[in-house]
Amino acid sequence: MAEGRKRARSFGTVRRLPSGRWQVRYHDQAGVRHAAPRTFPSKADANRYLAQVEADLLRGAWTDPRLARITFGEWVERWWPITADLRPGTRTFYDYLLRRLLLPAFEETPLGRIDAMTVRSWLANLHGAGEVTPTTIAKAYRLLRRILNVAVEAGYLPRNPAAIKGAGLERAAEMRHVSIPQLHALAEAVPGRYRALVLMAGYGGLRWGELVGLRRRRVDLAGTRIHVVEQVAEVAGKFIVSPPKTAAGRRVVVLPAVAVAALAEHLDEFATPGPEGLVFPSGRGTYLQRSNFSRLVWRPAVQRLGLDGLRFHDLRHTAATLAAAAGVTTRELMERMGHTSPAVALRYQHVMADRQAAIAAALDGLVHDAQQGGRRRPRARGGHDGRRRGSGKRVADS
Repeated sequence: MAEGRKRARSFGTVRRLPSGRWQVRYHDQAGVRHAAPRTFPSKADANRYLAQVEADLLRGAWTDPRLARITFGEWVERWWPITADLRPGTRTFYDYLLRRLLLPAFEETPLGRIDAMTVRSWLANLHGAGEVTPTTIAKAYRLLRRILNVAVEAGYLPRNPAAIKGAGLERAAEMRHVSIPQLHALAEAVPGRYRALVLMAGYGGLRWGELVGLRRRRVDLAGTRIHVVEQVAEVAGKFIVSPPKTAAGRRVVVLPAVAVAALAEHLDEFATPGPEGLVFPSGRGTYLQRSNFSRLVWRPAVQRLGLDGLRFHDLRHTAATLAAAAGVTTRELMERMGHTSPAVALRYQHVMADRQAAIAAALDGLVHDAQQGGRRRPRARGGHDGRRRGSGKRVADS
């Protein structure tokens, strides 16, 4: 017992200061003497800290507290140049998150002073202010966690204080889709230069960045297909061209005839010339800016049609839902939409489980309307005047 007390005294000591608080001093494995970075209100608190330090030393998890005195801003300056595995768009976005959300909160704070409560307080303030979306806050938290993980790996911190369960999760928005008549109504409600853009999104399922970055040489009208090999990301007012984020995103999408016809007309009238010409340029021949498109084109169109809240991205959901209605397999749907996980594709197939009759009726109506030149109302299969035989109920567009 005496030998144990002697070993404890040789490892570290606690002593009371004139202020009444308690100080901890100890030796690391190399025999270097250290003082705890803070004092403690009671001897019991000081002894608990000393016991934790000893346990960390025995487990090989101890870090030199002097390293933790480096500020978060100084650490970011060291971390940023060695982060070489970032896509250009991701690097630009990280720079935005650092300048907008992380450095204003933590720049002058020593790493060792960032604890779980500090991180929770930061998150609460961001959510309470309401100046950025929950999705952006989740991304900022994940970046903070990534930066501090490297500090742990480098021995500057014993553990990562950004370990709040669920803080980095992004809540997916409710999945919406429109019917074929509604899709065509949207295509007619926007200015003519955007008609094919709407139909390409609604039938082909291309993402906004894939459509904005699409060039003439990627379009095969004879083969009714689009080669998706690049995309454009808009970050902090800059346009960044890059390959799709995943291998699955690089794909070939075959289009239905109605979308091919609209695209052929669009190429003749609106696309910029040459193989490298943009298929969907702005009126000035540059990349389409999403905020301007949403404000000036998309929102007015959906409001006129009573589809308030519908996002352009919901046209991608529409394309996936229609493909599921056509009976594609999970693997085929993954390939068409550029999904890496079957779980996402299965969502659309589940949505369609109870909508097969409605989609079939809507498709019949579209074909009938095209054959009649739009002079008469579309009819559902097996009925008249848009009614299902024997049901007595009109098929909803939904």
